Amino acid sequence: MGSPLQLADRVSLISVSSTMKVASEAERLRREGVDVVDFGAGEPDFTTPDNIKQAAVRALEQNFTRYTNAGGTLELKQAVCDRHASDYGTSYTPAGCMITVGGKHSVFNLVQVLVNPGDQVIIPVPYWVTYKDVVNYAGGVCVFAETDPDDGFRLTAGMLEALITPRTRGLIINSPANPSGAVIGPEEFERILHLARKRGIWILADECYCRLVYDGEPFSAASLPNAKDTVFVAGSLSKTYAMTGWRIGFTLAPAAVIEAVTKLQSHTTSNPTSIAQKAAVEALRGPQDSVAAMLAEYRRRRDFVIHRLREIPGVMAAEPQGAFYAYPDIRVALGRQGIGNGILFAARLLETEHVAVVPGEAFGTHTHIRISYATSMGELARGLDRIHRFMERLAR
Repeated sequence: MGSPLQLADRVSLISVSSTMKVASEAERLRREGVDVVDFGAGEPDFTTPDNIKQAAVRALEQNFTRYTNAGGTLELKQAVCDRHASDYGTSYTPAGCMITVGGKHSVFNLVQVLVNPGDQVIIPVPYWVTYKDVVNYAGGVCVFAETDPDDGFRLTAGMLEALITPRTRGLIINSPANPSGAVIGPEEFERILHLARKRGIWILADECYCRLVYDGEPFSAASLPNAKDTVFVAGSLSKTYAMTGWRIGFTLAPAAVIEAVTKLQSHTTSNPTSIAQKAAVEALRGPQDSVAAMLAEYRRRRDFVIHRLREIPGVMAAEPQGAFYAYPDIRVALGRQGIGNGILFAARLLETEHVAVVPGEAFGTHTHIRISYATSMGELARGLDRIHRFMERLAR
């Protein structure tokens, strides 16, 4: 009889993605015939634009189905650099670019090559679920910067400076942010960059939602003067072009960092899917009308969702400046009928009203829930009716 299986210790440093757990539970209920309104998924409900799909069809017809370079095709790297220059005024070349299997893969690669055991990495709260786990997996130490919901979860250089120690190596920033929708303006980003350069720390700028900004122009910290040796960009086509399943992301960084992450990727996934890379070239080089159309619809949905949430007695909801999430404060419900935190709130809401949301604990808070409004207006109305009814029942 063989010895009991022992897993590697490092696996215990990471947890199952909370957003994936919510999606899985909602899908289980749907299979059982339950009418679930799903506000959990961070995924556009739009279909991939036809010109992008047709580019993939052409790639198949031309038998573009073999390995590419581990870090992606030169054609796609150049397309990424050109699009980033057009959108944000940067000046990257393919030597400073690598293609990854989605934006999450870019974040993972960067953290693995930048963080040594014991290194401190500052992460603003609320944070996207993956940041904490990938830093832990690398042996790093997470230092959390608490932002104020009453100030729209706005991150400032002053907050960060108070947390920097001799062991601080980096900072992860997501703007617009998942889950809060908070956006850091160019002036504050400039102050943060100045602080990072002065203290010798890098910035990992997750630009997954960078084109989804409701007021003002989209902005990249990499466009600031003298930023390119400090700011390392993790980007994605998933949200901008409704290409979540295509799994194409990218990294923009100094050549030495690109060489390191390419070496790592060559032993993990190797190249992203060849066909998806051809589709991504078309997404970046082709018409951009779909981006503006999706943003306009997200703005309409945001306004509806925030209005409806604020009609619920006791619920506080900051207006998101970007992305497609609302992050309401539901502390008024805590302590009622045995609900002590966001996890129990979300579980009871799913059980009784069949609405799936992600509890704030996944993002570092316990008094909030995340609502994705990347779904139809009809579904938003149905789900918010149910949430309102649930909250009224808790108040009795």
